[in-house]
Amino acid sequence: MQRKLFPMLIIVMLIEIWGIYMVGKWIGGLLTFGILIATGVLGTWFIKTEGRRVWQQAQQQMQAGQVPGHTLLEGLCVLIGGILLIVPGFISDILGITLLLPITRPLYRIYMYRWLERKVRSGKFTIRRGPNGH
Repeated sequence: MQRKLFPMLIIVMLIEIWGIYMVGKWIGGLLTFGILIATGVLGTWFIKTEGRRVWQQAQQQMQAGQVPGHTLLEGLCVLIGGILLIVPGFISDILGITLLLPITRPLYRIYMYRWLERKVRSGKFTIRRGPNGH
């Protein structure tokens, strides 16, 4: 898996650079730069506000004796979506926005849940206690 990750990362970066170039050619460099800065600011804002909301929900669920699995996956979607908005590029922005939208976020959450479930069942994902046994 790690052998494939680096070439995939290079290909994605080249596609993002090409996309930025093409959009800049289409609407102008200054406007393209402004959009990239705006999506970065938006990503930061989403991580702060939505992340705080998800964290509060998780704490409430834990205080009620519930496991906040669903909420934690929501939070992971928000975190990844915000990071993708911060990363310069339009493809990552589109993916990041779909991770942040409440209407599309459940699709990602279901996919992540199924992926984690497969990893746990195959024994490739385990949860260990910390060094102090806690």
